[in-house]
Amino acid sequence: MPRQADDPPLYFETHLFVCCNRRPDGHARGSCAAKGSERLRDYMKARVKELGIPGIRVNMAGCLDRCEQGPCLVIYPEGVWYHIESISDVDTVLQRHVAGGSRVDELLLPAAAARAAD
Repeated sequence: MPRQADDPPLYFETHLFVCCNRRPDGHARGSCAAKGSERLRDYMKARVKELGIPGIRVNMAGCLDRCEQGPCLVIYPEGVWYHIESISDVDTVLQRHVAGGSRVDELLLPAAAARAAD
């Protein structure tokens, strides 16, 4: 639903959700946390503060259902999905997408992915 004229101002303009779901070792789908997403999320949160990017909230998410492609990050309200596996990837997304307003094509997740059962 679109925002209404009498809605209160947004508290955050952009949310960055980093999947930090952890499955048992050896699970067929793997998990983002086992691939280092918690460390990347912590870095991202600190880096957003260091850069002074306003209106941004870095959030920890449970399973975003793209485990095989993780670690995953989704940016809302745009709904743009990224695969991040390094500090460099995080910096690239923050600089080019969040601060710069352009997509990071080389880190984008495919638009459609088969959904698997847990």
